[in-house]
Amino acid sequence: MKPLPSNESHAADERGSVQRVALRDDEENTAATATLQRSGPGRVRLKLLVLSGAEAGRSYSLEQGEYTVGKAPTCDIVLEDKTISRQHLKLEVHEDHVLATDLDSRNGSFCEGLRFSELELRAGSVVTLGTTELKLVPEDTRERSLLLSSRDHFGSLVGTSRKMREVFTLLERMAPGGSDVLIQGETGTGKELCAEALHQESARRKGPFVIVDLAGIAPSLIESELFGHVKGAFTGAQSDRAGAFERANGGTVFLDEVGELPLDLQPRLLRVLERRQVKRVGANDYRTVDMRVVAATHVDLEGAVKAGKFRRDLFHRLAVLRVTLPPLRERPDDIPLLIDTVLERMGRPPSALSDQTRALLAQYPWPGNVRELRNVVEQVVNLGEEALPELAPLPGEELRTGSATLELELPFKEAKERLIEGFERDYLKGLLERCEGNISRASREAGIDRVYLRKLLRKHGLEDRDG
Repeated sequence: MKPLPSNESHAADERGSVQRVALRDDEENTAATATLQRSGPGRVRLKLLVLSGAEAGRSYSLEQGEYTVGKAPTCDIVLEDKTISRQHLKLEVHEDHVLATDLDSRNGSFCEGLRFSELELRAGSVVTLGTTELKLVPEDTRERSLLLSSRDHFGSLVGTSRKMREVFTLLERMAPGGSDVLIQGETGTGKELCAEALHQESARRKGPFVIVDLAGIAPSLIESELFGHVKGAFTGAQSDRAGAFERANGGTVFLDEVGELPLDLQPRLLRVLERRQVKRVGANDYRTVDMRVVAATHVDLEGAVKAGKFRRDLFHRLAVLRVTLPPLRERPDDIPLLIDTVLERMGRPPSALSDQTRALLAQYPWPGNVRELRNVVEQVVNLGEEALPELAPLPGEELRTGSATLELELPFKEAKERLIEGFERDYLKGLLERCEGNISRASREAGIDRVYLRKLLRKHGLEDRDG
């Protein structure tokens, strides 16, 4: 049954936030399940959006019936992707749900990181086939889905997960412009790296990049640090000094932890943002500055506004363009690539960490995010794997291996074997996706012999069976 391609454009508004999609957990089943949400009486008409791959931006209307998805010309939905099978997935569109069935594909079908053989989908579900991602949405939706960046890094930020590539799409659009940007995210997610990358990919890249850590400056010194001072303005002001905004003239100033800015100084920051004018402490005149402001915070600024700790007008001025960096626990499939990136920057080969250590690192929830992961990798490489800290799960957390949960009641040897097998499977899947199924390239990137790589692929059922 051939679907009808839609001509609708799916480019995202630059001010749109990163789309987040989640499946409902079902404790009674091992596979994740979800149901289609109705928007009103009658049947909900559906369409399938292509988020990444050669057909990115296209959509297909789905009537009740069956559809095959794959790279074979005979499929109802044909995808030009070397990493998917000729007959990869079957979709059964019913009145109130869509049933997706994997057709024994070589690389598997995934939804929210979980591999499935059969899965009931709802509007908003994202299915991954090889390197192509498909999203199920209502036919009459006005939603504009973010197309995924083809990058695996933006500056020093690294990731191939859907969430990170959505972030990269936003950053690619934000970087060339001169508008101020607000970066939100937990501690350790890479907000400073994000700000520096925005600067390096902007027209101001040749100008200065000035960092102001508002959480690390004594409150009495913040005003002078930001706006500067004139000689004699206060005890210790022995000469004129330019503040951060003046020093960043022609470039970018990065205000880290802007949520820590004292309430009495927030009107002065608002003036800088609105008029690009600063007045040094003790001075009478304003100076015009030409710089871009990138601010970052781990604080919920909207909550701070409601609590009266942050000015509403300043928040809205800062948040004209904003991006949220996801915590590492929401993108565990990026962990192998992050580990390899840390090792590469240290000048060490991938073999510097054993498979067992990599498996342990892959299952930890990382409350300190990428910064904590980097510190642990550096510690283990420099001091030996016996220096690996205790990576116990947090309260309420379970140890995981990719999409699997480690069964701690098993004997040690069996539990360890399952942990390593889970790591191998997830690592190989990501490797094949990055290398578009090219075994020679995958062998070089992984630093392992082709014969051994093929043996591992056969072991985990990932070897190309149908070309």
